Amino acid sequence: MAEENCTHNCDTCGVENCGSRNGGGIEKITTNPQSSFKHVIGIISGKGGVGKSFVTSMVAVKLAREGYKVGILDGDITGPSIPKAFNIHEQATGDGVNFIFPAITKTGIKVISSNMLLQNETDPIIWRGSLISSLLKQFYTDVLWEELEYLLIDMPPGTGDVTLTAFQSIPLDGVIIVTSPQDLVSVIVQKAVNMAKQMDIKVLGLVENMSYVECPDCKTKIEIYGESHAEEIAKEAGIDFLGRIPIRVGTSKMIDEGKIEDLEIKEFDEIVNKIKWGK
Repeated sequence: MAEENCTHNCDTCGVENCGSRNGGGIEKITTNPQSSFKHVIGIISGKGGVGKSFVTSMVAVKLAREGYKVGILDGDITGPSIPKAFNIHEQATGDGVNFIFPAITKTGIKVISSNMLLQNETDPIIWRGSLISSLLKQFYTDVLWEELEYLLIDMPPGTGDVTLTAFQSIPLDGVIIVTSPQDLVSVIVQKAVNMAKQMDIKVLGLVENMSYVECPDCKTKIEIYGESHAEEIAKEAGIDFLGRIPIRVGTSKMIDEGKIEDLEIKEFDEIVNKIKWGK
């Protein structure tokens, strides 16, 4: 079908040479000659509000603690939250010709975000999808990342234009799907899984955030959203289950204060061990 009428559902399309089929026919973009990545991982969710940026940030923090060189590309262009978590408030700079310079956090994580391009970080970005997609690609190609072992891309929620652009254009090694234990979660997860499969992107696994509340005194686990079915959902979808992340008192406060690199969340040890490649 004509590209402007494409639903990106290859199962219902009879056009074998379609440029959108499994991302085929669309050339992957390359980064600048001064930058390279061993592994590029997208973090996605079927809907907003599940803690996708939190998971992205903590995976980066854990990898950095293990000695890896890590970068975060904040692809949630209209709803960026990565800079605040890392206490980044300055504007991005560049050489005025070829490169945009990322911010570097206190533990050495390189970060770029649309918030770093604004005069005031509370200004909204009111752009159409094509401009948002172009900026995401520019962050990949024009930022002076230098040599990184892991580039993590915090995707916008859902399965819309920007996520599609990233899947088609950026050479991803895999994606992590983030969800929460709420109604319709199995349907939402399956949508994200199906999109990845149709675009021929490997799903590294499923993370359930806000899985339960942990009492700070007795450590009792209280499943405020009901019993978790994340492992069953992952099995039904044919993907690995990476782990459950609890709600703990004080976590949100530390993130709001830009102290995410000071957080100790042991559950991320196992998650990162399951998805990382060796040095």
